[in-house]
Amino acid sequence: MSKISVIIPTYNEEAFVKNAIQSVEFADEIIIIDSNSTDNTTQIAKELGCRVLFREFDNFSNQKNHALKFASHEWVLFLDADERITSQLSYEILDAVKSDQFAGYKLYFPHFFMNRFLYHHSNMVTRLVKKDACHFSGDVHEKLNVKGKIGKLKHQVNHYTYKGLTHYISKKDHYSFFQSQQALKKNKKASLLLFFFKPFYRFFSSYILRGGFKDGIPGLIVARINAYGVFSRYAKLEISKNHQNQNRP
Repeated sequence: MSKISVIIPTYNEEAFVKNAIQSVEFADEIIIIDSNSTDNTTQIAKELGCRVLFREFDNFSNQKNHALKFASHEWVLFLDADERITSQLSYEILDAVKSDQFAGYKLYFPHFFMNRFLYHHSNMVTRLVKKDACHFSGDVHEKLNVKGKIGKLKHQVNHYTYKGLTHYISKKDHYSFFQSQQALKKNKKASLLLFFFKPFYRFFSSYILRGGFKDGIPGLIVARINAYGVFSRYAKLEISKNHQNQNRP
């Protein structure tokens, strides 16, 4: 019978990690890869029987690739501390790993914001994979590369990613900084066209093309903040380039 290892990256997640761990109790092994938390995250994980690894954070890909080396079983499920595997999905996962039809599976993530799930602001993300067929790449929004065919599971992961409006905006600011630094390294420029078109298209895609308007006021707010995140990325890029030019001899 195929066995499953779960990998959960953490940093100061004491308020969330217990529920994440309990949602994957069906797994044969749970590994916490911790970025040197200063709260009780790792203590909670140890008390719940998890294996805890420590590694100084540099980027998401390296963190998960490191933990992957310690996974004992054929299948690996990657889960964040603010995500929960529903009971329906757990049974679907157990059935999926019995089959050799696919090397990995995409899971369905409707986002939770303003006390409701936004089913038109959702993602299908590859999270369940065969250990020997996968590798992460990328610094910010890491990509899970899988050798082989990818299937899809239908039941949802409950994703409590946005812990309020302030947290949502700060998260966008955090990502936009890393994205701007990546663009700076590639010597990309922030033109007036990008400042206008890219944020507008992100709003249009989120609110119209993906049907965010069907999620009511929360859908509108999410679309506006997503557009802000894109604008913030290019603003930070322009500021960084100006600072770089000013410091040249």
